[in-house]
Amino acid sequence: MSNQNSTTINVFICNFHTCNPKICTAKRIVRFKKAIEIKINQIKSNHIVLTPFSEIALSPADFEKANAFGLIGVDCSWNNISNGRTALDKGIGRSLPFLVAANPNNYGAPSKLSTLEAIGAALYILGDKEQSKGILSLVRWGAEFQKINQKYLDGYSSAKNSKEVVKKQSKFMKELYG
Repeated sequence: MSNQNSTTINVFICNFHTCNPKICTAKRIVRFKKAIEIKINQIKSNHIVLTPFSEIALSPADFEKANAFGLIGVDCSWNNISNGRTALDKGIGRSLPFLVAANPNNYGAPSKLSTLEAIGAALYILGDKEQSKGILSLVRWGAEFQKINQKYLDGYSSAKNSKEVVKKQSKFMKELYG
């Protein structure tokens, strides 16, 4: 099932340029014209901003807002994420539920996703599986990310709202960690 209107969600990247440009997944998304790079002051109050600081999980209920106003990935180092806080605290903040990284720097680490993985997962959860696949296909490990997270992505994308996403996440975590 693809998104409700078969349209493409506008993806924006707010890049803090904290990683090696040759391996930066945010730069790759922009270079392949799958996103538009924006500055912090261009983030509006109605944009969906992916942030680990939000207490509200991204869910399919966010599709309409994302479709109307866009989805923003903030690219800043996990080692100094507080520097990205000015961007991460703007717009409508949404966190991603539990997922496992497949990127070479953090392979197997829970929730330590690259910007590309985060955007791909968000699009999948919002219901645009084709657009998600297009983003994930930009790196050789994108298919691995989808493979190791397929059960989670399918579960979250079938939820009605954030509360259901959190319930599914709790169930997955219980299965994994007891």
